[in-house]
Amino acid sequence: MLAIKNGKVMTITRGTIENGTVLINDGKIKAVGKSIKIPKGADVIDATGKVVMPGLIEAHGHISVEAIPRARGEVTDLNETSSPNTCQIRALDALNPFDGAIPSARRGGLTSFCTLPGSANICGGTGIVFKLKDANTVYDMIYEGSEVMKFAMGENPRDTYNGRNVMPKTRMGCGAVLREILFNAKVYSDAKLAHEKDPSVSAPKPDFKLEALVPVIRRQMKARIHCHRADDIVTAIRIAREFNLDFSIEHATEGYKIADFLAKEGIVCVVGPLSSSPSKGELRGVNLKNAGILAKAGVEICLQVDGGYAEYMLPIYAGIAVAYGLPEETAFRAVTINPAKHLGIADRVGSIEVGKDADIAIFNGHPFCSMTRCEKTIIDGVVYDNLERW
Repeated sequence: MLAIKNGKVMTITRGTIENGTVLINDGKIKAVGKSIKIPKGADVIDATGKVVMPGLIEAHGHISVEAIPRARGEVTDLNETSSPNTCQIRALDALNPFDGAIPSARRGGLTSFCTLPGSANICGGTGIVFKLKDANTVYDMIYEGSEVMKFAMGENPRDTYNGRNVMPKTRMGCGAVLREILFNAKVYSDAKLAHEKDPSVSAPKPDFKLEALVPVIRRQMKARIHCHRADDIVTAIRIAREFNLDFSIEHATEGYKIADFLAKEGIVCVVGPLSSSPSKGELRGVNLKNAGILAKAGVEICLQVDGGYAEYMLPIYAGIAVAYGLPEETAFRAVTINPAKHLGIADRVGSIEVGKDADIAIFNGHPFCSMTRCEKTIIDGVVYDNLERW
C-alpha cells in the first residue's frame, strides 16, 4: 500500500482537492479524498506544498523508433523510405524498452506515450501506445489494442520522393496517393466483407499491405494525419471524409487560420511542437497562439512535444501555450485526459480516479512553470525518484 498525503491533488475530471490523499494498492488507485485514513504500515509520500496530478500523456512522438541518442552517421529507424506507402510496418517492431529517451521523458512527469513511424511517407505505418516504465520486453509496456495508423501530407513526403520517379512530387501528388491508398484498401475491405457475410463469395487474394489498412477503412483504427499548412489540413479532412475515417490532425501548425472550420468539422488536433522554427516553407506560419485560438473556437486539442530526448518538456510547452492564450484548465486536460481519450486509454489513465492505474506525477510547484521539477513519477504504483535518477 502506498499513500500520497497533504498534496494539492488535481484529479482533472473531478476537481482539485487541497491537502488531499491518494491511496494506491496493487498498481491501482484505491481512494482519493481529503479525509482518507491511511492504513497502518503503508508507505507514505508527504506531498505538502506539492502538486499531485495524473501522469502526463504524449499523444504523438517517436521515442524508441527514433533511436535517440545515436552515434553520428547511425541510421534512425524513424522512416522506412522504400515506398510512399509503408502501411505494413509497425512501430512495435522497433520499440526498445531500454531506449534512453524513455527515462528522460519520465522525469518530466510523463507516464504514457504514443510512438509513431515518421512522416516521410503518405502512409507511414502503425503506431502504438505504451507506458514509460522500466521493462524487459515490449509486452510489459504496451496497451493492447492501442494501434493507430500514421499518414502524412505536405512537404515531408513530397520532398522525400521528389528526386525519384514516383509520386508524390507535389501536393497534388500527395492527395492523389492518399486517395489511391484508401481507395484500394476500401475495395479490398469490401471484398473481404462480402466473403465474411457469404462464404460462397470468393475472398480477395491476400494482400499483406492492404490487410493492414482494413481496420482503418472500417473505423476500427484511428488515422493520424500529419499536416502543417492550412490547405493541407483541409485536403486531409476532405479525403478522410470521403472514406469515412476516424481520424485526427497532427501538428495543425496553421490550424489557427481555419479554427472555426476545424471546430465545425469536429476535428481533434494534436498541436505542436511549440518549439518548431520556420525551417521549411510549411512552418513559416508557426504561431504560439495556435493552441489557444483553436481551443477558444471549440476544437478539442492535445499538446505534443514530438522531440525525442526533449519529451520531458511537455509541461513546459503547456505553460508556453497558457502564456499565449490557452486557458489553464484546458492545458491540463490537453496533456492528460484529452490524449487519454484520443488514444482510447481513458478508462485506465488521464485522471486521478478510483479504479484507474496509479500513474501519477508529483511536482514541487506549478507543473507548467520552468522553475518547477517533477520530483516523482509513479507508474502502475511504482515510484521513480527523478531527483535521484537524473
